[in-house]
Amino acid sequence: MKFYAFHGCLPFERQSGAEYLVDFECYYDFGPAAGCDDLSQAIDLARVYALVAAQMQIPCKLIETVAVRIADSISAEFPQLERFSVKVCKLNPPVDGECLLSAATVERP
Repeated sequence: MKFYAFHGCLPFERQSGAEYLVDFECYYDFGPAAGCDDLSQAIDLARVYALVAAQMQIPCKLIETVAVRIADSISAEFPQLERFSVKVCKLNPPVDGECLLSAATVERP
């Protein structure tokens, strides 16, 4: 998932914003969903996207905070998940040198 958001510790980051990528990976017994071909039995990825988008709109200083908030919202919405991870990547973070991205990953059992 790709977003333009306003996270960061430096004032210009919160004013100008930056591009972010968010990866979501989940594990659960999808046999029932596959057997009946019914979205209500699966993890609705459109809903996951909406949860992520909502959290990305709330400015934070740390991408770690963003990742935890996203994980909390996904846990609350989809308690059937056995395990999942959320990775928030900030593209071209402001460092003294070349850096393609910085990332924070949250894993939940």
